[in-house]
Amino acid sequence: MSAMDELVSVLTLEPIEVNLFRGRSPPEERFRIFGGQVVAQALTAAYKTVDGRVCHSLQSYFIRPGDPAEPVLYQVERSRDGKSFATRRVIAIQKGEQIFNMACSFQTPEAGYDHQNPMPDAPRPEDVPNENERWREMFSDNPEQLKRWVRDRPIELRPVSPVNLLKPEPVTAKHQVWFRAVRDLGDDVALNQTLLAYASDYSLLGTAMRPHGASWMSGMQTASLDHILWFHRPTNFSRWHLYVQDSPSASDARGFNLGAIYREDGVLVASAAQEGLIRKRD
Repeated sequence: MSAMDELVSVLTLEPIEVNLFRGRSPPEERFRIFGGQVVAQALTAAYKTVDGRVCHSLQSYFIRPGDPAEPVLYQVERSRDGKSFATRRVIAIQKGEQIFNMACSFQTPEAGYDHQNPMPDAPRPEDVPNENERWREMFSDNPEQLKRWVRDRPIELRPVSPVNLLKPEPVTAKHQVWFRAVRDLGDDVALNQTLLAYASDYSLLGTAMRPHGASWMSGMQTASLDHILWFHRPTNFSRWHLYVQDSPSASDARGFNLGAIYREDGVLVASAAQEGLIRKRD
């Protein structure tokens, strides 16, 4: 099974009861569930209780680390179904405890005013090395790490100005990353939103560590604390998208990050905000 097939399988939740669904994690070597996976699965669960409406925003909190060896139950509360908007609350449960919760809002599509900020200049994705190329260079003298990191992935990332994760040096708290799903899964809005939500947790927290010469591989304890997305326009996530990231502030071992996600043709499709733990280990 390809990595893309595995991700689609992971996002296909099992219905257990009305408003209750079960999700699983892929067989990867992780000590906790990837945050983007929980966000995407929770959004998938919410979509299963909504008919004919499209998610325009979600706000979520990571409460406890998830165990990738155990299934996750997603309980959906149907907070409100109005004429134009529907609101859902999703609680993710493992071993009888909440590990995550999300509030999300859905809207019946309608016409209205339309404007956006222009996409900033960036090199073309074809001119930027992908993550596997970076791993090959970083671990050229470490075959075990090379085997661990260079692999088939469902999301292709191409950081424009990456730091050396093993020996980072202070740089600007701004970052650009080209990313996309590695295979076209069609134009279904819900599926493409869940894929984008999954991928939006990649690299964003690292932006807050850039000005401090730190990375998640250089003796830092890191974790997403919350994650917010606004979906502005539909998109097919198999096309290249530019993730423009900025960290306006870091304090009290927390880094605050903002992101704007543009389609390759310059259309702003989503915005993100996240605060995360960036604690230097003693």
